[in-house]
Amino acid sequence: MKAFVVSKYKAPLQLEEVAEPRVGDSDVLVEVQAAGLNLLDEKIRLGEFKQLLPYRTPFVLGHDVAGTVIETGANVRGFKPGDEVYARPGDHRIGTFAERIAVAEADLALKPASISMEEAASLPLVALTAWQALVEKGRVRPGRRVLIHGGSGGVGSIAVQLAKHLGASVATTASADFVRELGADTVIDYRTQDFEQLLDGYDLVLDSLGGENLEKSLRVLKPGGKAIGIAGPPDPAFAREIGASAAIRLAMTGLSAGIRRKARGLGVTYEFLFMRASGDQLREITALVDGGALRPIVGRTVSFDQLPEALEALGRGGIRGKAVATA
Repeated sequence: MKAFVVSKYKAPLQLEEVAEPRVGDSDVLVEVQAAGLNLLDEKIRLGEFKQLLPYRTPFVLGHDVAGTVIETGANVRGFKPGDEVYARPGDHRIGTFAERIAVAEADLALKPASISMEEAASLPLVALTAWQALVEKGRVRPGRRVLIHGGSGGVGSIAVQLAKHLGASVATTASADFVRELGADTVIDYRTQDFEQLLDGYDLVLDSLGGENLEKSLRVLKPGGKAIGIAGPPDPAFAREIGASAAIRLAMTGLSAGIRRKARGLGVTYEFLFMRASGDQLREITALVDGGALRPIVGRTVSFDQLPEALEALGRGGIRGKAVATA
């Protein structure tokens, strides 16, 4: 089958013939009809995650898929050929930029019936990130005040909607006023305004930029508040969660020492989030989509043969919501 392959880090994606996926007893073989493009894909291609996700080249890239089941393993009970599904495959089982992919049953869910394949493919990674940040780590509930950076982007556009659904008062940094349509109560235009000068007393910040933006985010939290970073730096809790080696644990501890120290000094906390695959959580997200609480934002659709150029363009920004490639 044909797939887009990282032959070596920093090199452009190459369209190559690769072996058909091996379908294990607990796997589901999916014909790929659409694949979401994520900045994570581009960072992996550039080698920025080699320490965290040491993929051995060559490998097939891609973290989001929507498609149709064509085969199931002997132990699979929740899916059958013909089902329309979507997923974020687990780490080390990525490869959605291909004609077919075998996905663990535990990572898969039926596609929301109310949206297209392209819209479904835009959701898994960003929706799971938003869910794990706001529901699991943030425990957002009615009356909480939440700041979400990059509200017009892939994660942000879903996180704004989810936070509002959970009953929070939502502020976001964005350059597009359409985020008000998603539920944002306060919109800070990051091009002309400084959110640190305008916001104060927040319970939770979801930061997607890191660096100075993360440091400033700590200062808009009220005592006991929490900043969740999806751009890093990784913290010791995350190192333990992934079972990292002693050397990697030490490195992550060092990388996050400064921001954790600053958080403690302000009476707040910092946690790193690297989302994980979960079919169970996708089913929760499916219910929210079909119930009208969440809607996917697809800002650009390209054909599969345009995928390498579209992926590289992600680093330049400017896309509202997600970019999606279709077969």
